[in-house]
Amino acid sequence: MDIRLSSGTGRWIVFTTVLGSGMALLDSTVVNVALPHIGEDLGADMADLQWTVNAYMLTLAGLILLGGALGDRYGRRKVFVVGVVWFGLASLLCGIAPNAGVLIAARALQGIGGALLTPGSLALIQASFHQDDRAKAVGLWSGFGGVGAAIGPFVGGWLVDGPGWRWVFLLNVPLAALCVPVALRHVPESRDEAAHGRFDVLGAFLGAAGLGLVTYALIAEAWWPGALGFAVGAAFVLVERRRGETAMVPPSVFASRLFTAVNLVTLCVYAALSGFFFLAALQLQVVSGYSALAAGTALLPTTVLMLLFSPKAGELGEKIGPRIPLTVGPLLCAGGMVLMLRVGEDASYVWDVLPAMVVLGLGLTILVAPLTATVLASVDVARSGLASGINNAAARAAGLLAVAALPALAGMGPEAYRSAEEFGETFLKAMPMCAGLMVAGAVLAWATVRVPAGEADCHPECKVHCGVTAPPLDPGDRSSRGEGL
Repeated sequence: MDIRLSSGTGRWIVFTTVLGSGMALLDSTVVNVALPHIGEDLGADMADLQWTVNAYMLTLAGLILLGGALGDRYGRRKVFVVGVVWFGLASLLCGIAPNAGVLIAARALQGIGGALLTPGSLALIQASFHQDDRAKAVGLWSGFGGVGAAIGPFVGGWLVDGPGWRWVFLLNVPLAALCVPVALRHVPESRDEAAHGRFDVLGAFLGAAGLGLVTYALIAEAWWPGALGFAVGAAFVLVERRRGETAMVPPSVFASRLFTAVNLVTLCVYAALSGFFFLAALQLQVVSGYSALAAGTALLPTTVLMLLFSPKAGELGEKIGPRIPLTVGPLLCAGGMVLMLRVGEDASYVWDVLPAMVVLGLGLTILVAPLTATVLASVDVARSGLASGINNAAARAAGLLAVAALPALAGMGPEAYRSAEEFGETFLKAMPMCAGLMVAGAVLAWATVRVPAGEADCHPECKVHCGVTAPPLDPGDRSSRGEGL
């Protein structure tokens, strides 16, 4: 299509896609701040809080590739709208949940909605705009997304301290109600006419089931679900190998050593990040005595730095190549996590919390844009969307497993978050683990990433988007994503 950004339709498309994707982005960044209040109100233990985060990440990570393929086949606007409606209804269920079990189930449903709407939001922009305006439209989408990521924890804290934690979820209901009619009226339908064949539903199911079983094993500290999860994971690999190029995750994409290497770096980095933000939000409230608003505000510098300086970091990565940024960035992040060891009872924000957040933010600023650019440079242009989707799913899966494993590895009991002394002691054990994952990512990058300067070009979305929860998606050519050819 050849819609111009200056037209009324063009502005409506940007507004709708930002609003839809913003719901999922905000939800993934604000819930951590609400966890202590959720636990207190619903009588939840530490495992329930972990599942409140992980139920969402599990279904999102497991189904996001399939969600992109559904949009390509049946219409991107249609699947996007279904995802927004689904997300809004699941958010309503989260907001009225009478107990932790219902909340966890509703969060899993939210993740399904997120898997439907997240790939479609950027794909709608790429498919709708005139080629001359596409980069600018993507830049606007990315910039507004970055602003949403930056203010998310602040908004979450304000809601929790004000009307209550339920409004963290209920806020999505009016946003969805606004988004749907605007999308239906102003956003043109588009689809990939070359998309055909069978969807890899079995692969998606096995991938999500394997992740779920391993996650359950880590949270419950039980061996048999983990063994079953690894068996299901092995079945997933066999199914994908048998399906070949028609698989949701075609094995041939890993023939690129660079693609495999940068995904291993992604696993280390995003496992550390997810574990860090999950525990840091609790530490600030449980141990340091911060309100939810103060804790959310304390996390702002990280995303603000990314929003302001990621474009420059992307340009630097293009000039010098990604190897140095992918090594220095994680090392700086590790330094920020080590600095969080100073954050204890009555911690000063200026002297204790802010330095850690600034160093972490600088590390992420250096890291995220070159990481995404390297993923895209590691495969043929025709497979850039597939590569980006796999990388995004890998990051979310890594975060899922980190949130499940870190509390157990640090020795947190079921009621740890109710005791400042117990949580503070175990937090001191968990932060070096997060930092160690970052160092492992840096070592992997230095040893394996070999891309000449200028060959890993950053797209507008990977330059601006604040990829704290996962690297940004690039739609590319997704005709083979999650379906047969």
